[in-house]
Amino acid sequence: MKRPSYVVGVGMIPFAKPGTSEAYDIMGARAVQLALKDAGLEYSKIEQAHAGYVYGDSTAGQAALYRVGMSGIPVFNVNNNCASGSSALFMANQAVASGAVECALAVGFEQMNPGALDLVFKDRPSPMTRFIQELDDLMGQAPGVPPTAQFYAGAARDHAKEYGTKPETFAKIRAKASRHAAANPLAIFRKEVTEEEVLASPTVLSPLTRLQCCPPTCGAAATIVCSEDFANRNNLNRDVIIAAQSMTTDYDSTFEAHDMRQLIGVDMTRAAARQVYEQAGVGPDEISVCELHDCFTTNELVTYEALGLTTDGGAEKFILDGDNTYGGQCVTNPSGGLLSKGHPLGATGLAQCYELVHQLRGTAEQRQVDGARLALQHNMGLGGACVVTLYQKA
Repeated sequence: MKRPSYVVGVGMIPFAKPGTSEAYDIMGARAVQLALKDAGLEYSKIEQAHAGYVYGDSTAGQAALYRVGMSGIPVFNVNNNCASGSSALFMANQAVASGAVECALAVGFEQMNPGALDLVFKDRPSPMTRFIQELDDLMGQAPGVPPTAQFYAGAARDHAKEYGTKPETFAKIRAKASRHAAANPLAIFRKEVTEEEVLASPTVLSPLTRLQCCPPTCGAAATIVCSEDFANRNNLNRDVIIAAQSMTTDYDSTFEAHDMRQLIGVDMTRAAARQVYEQAGVGPDEISVCELHDCFTTNELVTYEALGLTTDGGAEKFILDGDNTYGGQCVTNPSGGLLSKGHPLGATGLAQCYELVHQLRGTAEQRQVDGARLALQHNMGLGGACVVTLYQKA
């Protein structure tokens, strides 16, 4: 029997460019300390911890947490590519909801290098081998272009082929992200850019330009979840509850559809979102604020449709009508998203949680979405994993 989990503490440090940040363990510890302070809780009360990161050696989670305390609790290290942070949160929530523990911590951090993502272990098969082969079969490989950019450029082309989506529409997503990030002191890029500037930036692979690709970033974030009884006994803030959560991996359709949109996880997202709506008994039309995985402008556009925020093929109109920003249907990525806030892989899912918790508490300051009651989070990684979480104002 599942019991509700409350988000009682969140912490996040400002994101930074590679080479300018502290070491991963220091960043992770700082985020945890901020979450503990936000909750008003001692580390000794944490019963279990889950650490998400991608580029790090084994037990990096312990290295970060030992800076906070050494209490002998179980520490699980999670690597699910860009969904590592939300996977850590999924496990922490599952531990509390199942009754295994009363209070659990999720922390995500990443100390990245400049440039495009690359393999660490080149002496063995890559987990992405089948994905790369499908990419090659569908559109060929572009020399000198990072594989991730090729995946998302291909998905943009497939969407445009079916629905006539214009390059300017993708650029509008990046311009919107910059406007939102201008009000976020924790974002790495706070300068506003126009649609014209986005289109004029160097082409990576048509239709994507450089400003439509998220930058490598360093940073950390953390979340504390607990049971209602634990929150009451410790006099903790119970303003935000995890109303529903789902994690999916790839389906046969990822490869059998022979469509670049499926290769980047549209069906994973669609299934996870459907499960979340069913669990919570709500519809996508009730969501007023959303943090979704905009690693490229392409992914934001196709995710609108996969999350049910708009109909299939309706994403372009959704954007042109301003339904993805303040005054519209669903304010998407008020934090600035990965495109402007930054994307330290392991920290991203927990940074999304940080933003949405503040939105539901009404403490998001200039970024506040009026009347926010339900907040949706979408975090995914190629290879693949997708976590969709619905938060509710209690």
